[in-house]
Amino acid sequence: MQQTQTQPVPRSSRPSRDGLRSLAAVAITVACICALPMIAVLVAALSGGTETVSHLIQTVLGRYAVTTLLLVLLVASGTFAIGVGAAWLVTMTRFPGARFLEIALVLPLAFPAYVLAYAYTHVLDHPGVVQSVLRAATGWGPRDYWFPEIRSLGGAAVMLVLVLYPYVYLLARAAFLQQSGTTFLAARALGSSAWAAFMKVSLPLARPAIAGGVLLAVMETIADFGTVAYFSVQTFATGIYTSWFTLFDRAGAAQLALCLLSFALLLAMLERVQRGRARYHDPARRSQAMPPMRLRGWSAVAATVACSIPVLFGAVLPIGILLWMGIGSEQNLLSPRYLGFIRNSVTLAGVAAVLTVLAAIAVGFFHRLRPGGVSQTAAYVARLGYAVPGGVIAVGLLVPFAAFDNALDAWMRQTFDISTGLLITGSIWLLVMAYLVRFLAAALGAYEGGQAMVHSNMDAAARSLGQSPLGTLRRVHLPILAPSLLTALLIVFVDVMKELPATLIMRPFNYDTLAVQAYRLASDERLDGAAVPSLVIVAMGLLPVILICKQVGRQR
Repeated sequence: MQQTQTQPVPRSSRPSRDGLRSLAAVAITVACICALPMIAVLVAALSGGTETVSHLIQTVLGRYAVTTLLLVLLVASGTFAIGVGAAWLVTMTRFPGARFLEIALVLPLAFPAYVLAYAYTHVLDHPGVVQSVLRAATGWGPRDYWFPEIRSLGGAAVMLVLVLYPYVYLLARAAFLQQSGTTFLAARALGSSAWAAFMKVSLPLARPAIAGGVLLAVMETIADFGTVAYFSVQTFATGIYTSWFTLFDRAGAAQLALCLLSFALLLAMLERVQRGRARYHDPARRSQAMPPMRLRGWSAVAATVACSIPVLFGAVLPIGILLWMGIGSEQNLLSPRYLGFIRNSVTLAGVAAVLTVLAAIAVGFFHRLRPGGVSQTAAYVARLGYAVPGGVIAVGLLVPFAAFDNALDAWMRQTFDISTGLLITGSIWLLVMAYLVRFLAAALGAYEGGQAMVHSNMDAAARSLGQSPLGTLRRVHLPILAPSLLTALLIVFVDVMKELPATLIMRPFNYDTLAVQAYRLASDERLDGAAVPSLVIVAMGLLPVILICKQVGRQR
């Protein structure tokens, strides 16, 4: 009997399919992890009953909503004014110190807002040096004069504006650099003043980038906990923490988290819509670069002062104040206790950074290999975590995993008379999962930015040489993407070091970090002591900011 010869299967086919299936499984799993907190918050909120909703509406919901909205409006206005104004001045004009200031304006990005709150409260509060000197010089008593209250809604807005305006500044500056000067010069030739040409031409052209920066600042504002909690400003972020830990009202915390989640997702949708409608300048077309205007006299002085003020109050003064506070404190950074805080912070940040970057590689590379509905949905869901505040993610992860731990413990007690305790809820792995959900979008953005440099012909060449998808990733993509991956690692590492609400809610017992220690000392009004861990956090935050500053310096 004659045997039929079959066509031999190429050696690379099975590894290619297996590698793609593995990559798809990892990417989909990551997307499911990112979606879990949002689904859990929705389920927990809906199962809380109408009694809890009615109680929230009658008591705190209106106050939380109004305060959060006012804070968002103040921060959006402040970051827009400072970010756009500074970006225009350093990009389109020349004045003394412009080259230095265009880089220095990024420095406040290294500071968490709550660190600025600790520093300025120490100086501006009633016992602080400013009011003490004022009373000593004038002989006034405590009730003889008026001084702005730092612990207020306005004070919290100022702290957030000082650290968040670089988001708007960086994007607006990049948009102004890409604009052709032809339209601006045409408006000037038709009789418009420089200010009118800026308002009618340059600003509308940069609107998509500016709107994206403002929305990023707003999302960071609604996610902030440390600043508003320290200033006793009642927002949704503080309400979630109070409901969970002070009132032990899990349903109320979940329903407040759902309100904040809905607002955050609405902002994320607005950001995506405005980014999708954006149209960018094509450098292949003929265009005329706009020559910077040379400012002279009082105009040059005003520009220098205007651009120096955000750097002075957002970076220089806080560093000086924190150093002064830290030197006068009794906190020993080299003591075993503080070394434990540093070790815990670095461990959490390092593990979270590595896992988050690996997850970003899986999601981004799967989307590149198989662009379609599944991969696009996975990438979109993975990005949503950045719009979800840390407190919401904490509640969304604690609710299902606490239920699982309790059910498992009850079953083990009943079946084997053994208590398993909190296997997942009480571990650092759930906290690392929260970091992954929160900061995956930042890592994915850095990875995709570097991936744009890898031409599709490289993929085709590697596959024709028998490389599997994972082999192509390992031998072709990763060597090219090493700088982008390092940037992503640093960004996530520093973001985890600064993160407070999720860490405060989810940390294991007796496992404190530098951020938690700073918050605890500040809550006890031991601001001198809070300066020491705050300085370490700021020092860590300077690492990615230095990389950004180098990039800013090369863009001209």
